[in-house]
Amino acid sequence: MRKTTWIRQHLAALRALLVLTVITGIAYPVAVFVVAQVPGLHDKAEGSLLERDGGIVGSSLIGQAFTDGNGNALPQYFQSRPSSSGKGDGYDPTATSFTNLGPESIVDTLAADPDDAKQSLLTQVCARSKAIGEREGVDGARPYCTPSGVGAVLAVFGPRDAQGTVPTPSRVVSVNEPCPTTPFLTTYRGVHVDCATPGDDYTPALTLPVRGNAPADPPVPPDAVVTSASGLDPDISPSYATLQIPRIAKSRNIPEEEVHTLVTTHTANRTLGFLGEPRVNVLELNLDLDRKYPVKG
Repeated sequence: MRKTTWIRQHLAALRALLVLTVITGIAYPVAVFVVAQVPGLHDKAEGSLLERDGGIVGSSLIGQAFTDGNGNALPQYFQSRPSSSGKGDGYDPTATSFTNLGPESIVDTLAADPDDAKQSLLTQVCARSKAIGEREGVDGARPYCTPSGVGAVLAVFGPRDAQGTVPTPSRVVSVNEPCPTTPFLTTYRGVHVDCATPGDDYTPALTLPVRGNAPADPPVPPDAVVTSASGLDPDISPSYATLQIPRIAKSRNIPEEEVHTLVTTHTANRTLGFLGEPRVNVLELNLDLDRKYPVKG
């Protein structure tokens, strides 16, 4: 009796295995494949690939760099968001990643060997904003950034009061400006500000970000200086696209109004009217730009 029960149980398990294999291993994949061939879904199912002159140049779902062999931005193209995926200029779809750096990442790791040095999130933002400002002909200054493009952060040594401040500093160091750089501030509360010595430990001091006089709403928008979660965001904000219009128009020798119209055409509104933010697909915009206003020479 026990042997019969054991056989029935195993036969039932085998039947269940076969049925589920047919449903989940054959029927479901075939159904998904068939649905993916429906007009309107086929291109997305194939990766939303975009072509030019008969060749695939990318996907509208994955960001890419528009730079030369040295990593410099090509002036005739709209630039994407910065990326931390993969080495070099990023945008490696096989190595999607994020920096794991947050608002408290404001102090750089300085080292004599450049390979051991590490920029804080604040310095990355400052450096990118400065570079983009120079490229686009606007003021790249941001709050808590030095004019040289690093985080404006002081290490203030001395006894602290009940509020945690240091009313009478004994020593002050600009921790993100290695010697022999001249610090962005000459003095702080009457104490001379020193440059930082790579390898020195400044953790016992009070870490103090200095806001400076940069505008609260700088011309360089946030998405131009911070990476996306995946590092492969194919879109930029309309404000970042608009910032690049004068450079694009000058490079292609066309009126700015023509480029602005193209940006407006490629601006997508919030999904379903309330999800996300308005966005511009960089690859699609650049391809359309090449079709209508090819670079001469």
